[in-house]
Amino acid sequence: MSDLLRAEKLSAYYGASRILFDIDLALAEKRTLALLGRNGAGKSTTMKTLAGVLPARGGRIFFAGRDITTAPAHVRAQLGLAYVPEDRQVFPEHTVEDNLLIAAKPGPGGRVDWTVPRVWETFPLLTRLRARQAGRLSGGEQQLLVIARALMGNPLVLLLDEPSEGLAPIVVASIGKVVRELGASGATILLAEQNMHFCLRISDDTAVIDKGQIVHRQDAKGLAANAEIRRRYLAM
Repeated sequence: MSDLLRAEKLSAYYGASRILFDIDLALAEKRTLALLGRNGAGKSTTMKTLAGVLPARGGRIFFAGRDITTAPAHVRAQLGLAYVPEDRQVFPEHTVEDNLLIAAKPGPGGRVDWTVPRVWETFPLLTRLRARQAGRLSGGEQQLLVIARALMGNPLVLLLDEPSEGLAPIVVASIGKVVRELGASGATILLAEQNMHFCLRISDDTAVIDKGQIVHRQDAKGLAANAEIRRRYLAM
């Protein structure tokens, strides 16, 4: 099983403040990897650096066998790296369906695995809302929309940053079901979360980040049974 996305000794800064310290991270093809940590641990900074929103100040990033360390965000997107940020950036004046159509494009090699009909099948809630303006959706509905919109670009890898943040438990369960089904269908997903229980039910592998460093790696079942690591780095 090959790594589709890999970071080696990755460092990143906000201004003069160093946030990431020599991160090593590997996402295998057709696996879901959860990047877990408390608020402020460096999860979102890692995702932004991988996506090209924040420049790397050290180390290297490889995607599909290509060094993308200095590639701008739009080039990474064209190569098949889809980033879903934590703040649910919908086009508020456009309908749900228009939000999907805006993002529709073939993926690398011309692949078209995701179409509007497939989105309606996978996200039945959005089907009922197809004509509604995205700005009038609830937070959970917007989260489903931005995930679906990212898939319309037919990516190789999906980066999901805090998809359960601020949502009601019933909505979190719905999003978890969608992500689990995507993983079961062969999608490759990197999921950054502080909601450990949400992640452990849908991930294959885990990496725990604390103070900008990866401090533990384990498969999801192993971490679920590892009380010491969960208490030390993930307990709220």
